[in-house]
Amino acid sequence: MLQSWRRLYSTALKATPSKIHLHKPIPSDNFPKGFRLTGLHCGVKKSPSALDLAVIVSDAPSDRTSAAACFTENAFRAAPVLVSEEILAGNKRARALVVNSGCANAVTGQKGLDHAWAMSSAVDALLDPPAEKQTMVMSTGVIGQHLPIDKILSGIKTGATDLGDNFEAWERAAKAFMTTDTFPKLRARTFDLDGKKVRIAGMDKGAGMIHPRMGPPKSSLHATLLGFVATDALISPPALQSALTHAVQRSFNSISVDGDMSTNDTIIVIANGASGMTEPIEDGTPAFSKFQDELTDFCAEIAKLIVRDGEGARKFVTVSVEGASTYEDASKVASTISTSMLVKTALYGEDANWGRILASAGSVSDSLSKPLDPSRVSVSFIPAATLSDTTPLKLLTRGEPETVDEERAKVILSEEDLEIKVELGIGNESAVYWTCDLSHEYVSINGDYRS
Repeated sequence: MLQSWRRLYSTALKATPSKIHLHKPIPSDNFPKGFRLTGLHCGVKKSPSALDLAVIVSDAPSDRTSAAACFTENAFRAAPVLVSEEILAGNKRARALVVNSGCANAVTGQKGLDHAWAMSSAVDALLDPPAEKQTMVMSTGVIGQHLPIDKILSGIKTGATDLGDNFEAWERAAKAFMTTDTFPKLRARTFDLDGKKVRIAGMDKGAGMIHPRMGPPKSSLHATLLGFVATDALISPPALQSALTHAVQRSFNSISVDGDMSTNDTIIVIANGASGMTEPIEDGTPAFSKFQDELTDFCAEIAKLIVRDGEGARKFVTVSVEGASTYEDASKVASTISTSMLVKTALYGEDANWGRILASAGSVSDSLSKPLDPSRVSVSFIPAATLSDTTPLKLLTRGEPETVDEERAKVILSEEDLEIKVELGIGNESAVYWTCDLSHEYVSINGDYRS
């Protein structure tokens, strides 16, 4: 009976639109100079066609290289997180990264730590010249299982003979990050800085277990999210960490698929100075402000790809909160709305049940620096730019409900993209979160994840 119900249930699912169109070729000249990388199958995943190991190295001298990272604040931090934290704490000029997918190496005890260090040391030995503690580590996949470390170490040796710097090499590395992702998330761009052309490229992965809260190593700030950003800018290690912390708070820490924080969430940036810049960027300078803005915008671009590829997701939803007393207050309200199961299921059902939005926002009022005043709050749906009528649909204006055109609301909610705008009417600060709907398919994917 149960199997029969599942068959009937599966036929009722809405087909999730393909996301492969979001993966596009990138001109090789847009990728940062001085990086070589590859992706390959080493045997962590069952399918021989599934890439599961990436190796990324910077060939620039270590004295021109800076590294920075933000890590998960989950109490059960995975072995690769602990190892990468230790490496970065002792060496702000790490210049390589090794990543496996298919096994998270999380909650794996001392053996897991030994395996993560073995991966780091194996890549260190391949650097020119060989080094110690210059390779950071990422892992993603099933929690509580040990890595097939012999296969990974063999794969690292194989990968060292196939490192490249063109689009195909970057694409292979991005594919090796993937677990339940449906497309490789890879982007690159250029910008001018101090008279030099600077390049920035990045890849990330994530589709489920997405609600990051990451901060710098040893900081009290706040499926798995992994991200790597490379740039050929010349920047000091403290300035790079400061820029990344700012960028992550406004990008990766502002997305949610299902409200679950992973044990492995990690964002790493390596800057190798290969652009030709002569003086390193320092915090507090005009060049730093320009770099920080570019990095933040770039991180937001690749973070949004994770939401678009959310497990079972059909909607990409921007939650904008304006008129808050502080950025932190605006972000907390936006986060609460973005993680509400009732809001997310209404979005999936294309139901303009805006009372759920208000209920979510109101649930955190007492924790804000200034509590909400219901008589000042307004809520609107902002239609996708693809619609002929992009006039905001007002749902609530300063605490008074509007007479809602349900047919127009249905049209707005039927689009893949939409925005929920909440105006608090208290202050001048704002924040944005990006989220998705919650579908039957999400349950199916995560009910069978280990199989």
